[in-house]
Amino acid sequence: MNLLIVGPDELDTNNQLQLSGRRLEHLNGVLKLQSGDSLRVGVLNGDIGEGTVLEINDKAALIDVSLDRTPPPPLALTVVMALPRPKMLRRILRGIAETGVKQLHLINSFRVEKSYWQSPLLQAPALQEALVAGLEQSMDTRLPMVVQHKRFRPFVEDTLPELCKGRNALLADLGARDSYPESPATPSLLVIGPEGGFIPFERGLIEQAGARSVSLGPRMLRVETALHCALGRHLTNEHM
Repeated sequence: MNLLIVGPDELDTNNQLQLSGRRLEHLNGVLKLQSGDSLRVGVLNGDIGEGTVLEINDKAALIDVSLDRTPPPPLALTVVMALPRPKMLRRILRGIAETGVKQLHLINSFRVEKSYWQSPLLQAPALQEALVAGLEQSMDTRLPMVVQHKRFRPFVEDTLPELCKGRNALLADLGARDSYPESPATPSLLVIGPEGGFIPFERGLIEQAGARSVSLGPRMLRVETALHCALGRHLTNEHM
């Protein structure tokens, strides 16, 4: 945890915070903080600053908080992804939050198992927990928006064209002639399929919606690997 993230309602009128539970266990067991020590604190969807530990024991911690700066700017990239296996999804959510993506659309496709949509991880509390873990790692506070689309065709025909407008829309496709750009134009949109990729019918509809097929190379990559290979291009481009 590089940043302690708290809810705006957790700070009292004196900008002090009382902690217990998982976060207190981390302060005691991992950071081993004592009275007088400081740590980075951020308010969810708000500013970042420093906290000074006033009191701490195994029951609670009292922290004085001073917020003085804004979180890092978001990555100018929207991600559309066929829903992956639940175990992979948790890591993907953390990676999305860590890299600054602020809009993720999870969609259905022919190769997505129906059971994936029943995962408890797709419930709001579990989604937020995974995303906040990524924000804590990267010292960000802006929570990404995750939208679930259980019907492929309505999403691709009605929603995706609007998402593509004004964006450099890219479909990661192993068989594409064009290579994924080294320095993608911004703002961008990235579409990633399920394990094994989209079937031809699905790829055709996605291209009709405005996305251009591009290849990340000759290897069949796992969804998680393909996502992070693509994200690396966008991160590098934003820091040039």
